[in-house]
Amino acid sequence: MQQSTIDPALRRILAAPATVGALLDLCEENFQLLRLIAPDLRALRGSHRSRRSGQLDLHLDVIEQAAYTTTLRLTYWFDEHLGRSPDPDATLRVYHDARQVEVLDLRQQTLPVGRLFESPALAHKWKASVFLSKWLWYCVRNGHRFEPAPAPEGQGVAPGRRSAAAIPAGSGG
Repeated sequence: MQQSTIDPALRRILAAPATVGALLDLCEENFQLLRLIAPDLRALRGSHRSRRSGQLDLHLDVIEQAAYTTTLRLTYWFDEHLGRSPDPDATLRVYHDARQVEVLDLRQQTLPVGRLFESPALAHKWKASVFLSKWLWYCVRNGHRFEPAPAPEGQGVAPGRRSAAAIPAGSGG
């Protein structure tokens, strides 16, 4: 089971001091966790929502797909009487070839990592990456998952790709 192989590795990484090497290990661990909730990330376009009974919907918005990277936003949306509020709200760059996830921006109110992400200081990148790792692990344990939308009718599915439904962020069902 994947949980038993990732959890001890994550504990080992989090116990390490905040060094450049430990940060790279953590960014690689975050890549592995993100792949568990978005296994076909390169095929995702636009906005997606993962729904789990009794939990907030997890939202993933693909901002940019490039040859070796994907930039995305991952968040929960809390409904408030004056509007909707994202928390945590992370902008991430995924380096597919290096198997790393970099936190570009992190805004959250829950844990004391700082209200605004201050780039590129090692201590701040470490705190943001630790937060991301714990959040991704929580999402994996709770079964969140994003899949690409099915191909339009008549176009079929590209060889080697699975067709799976995604719930567009704007849908009410």
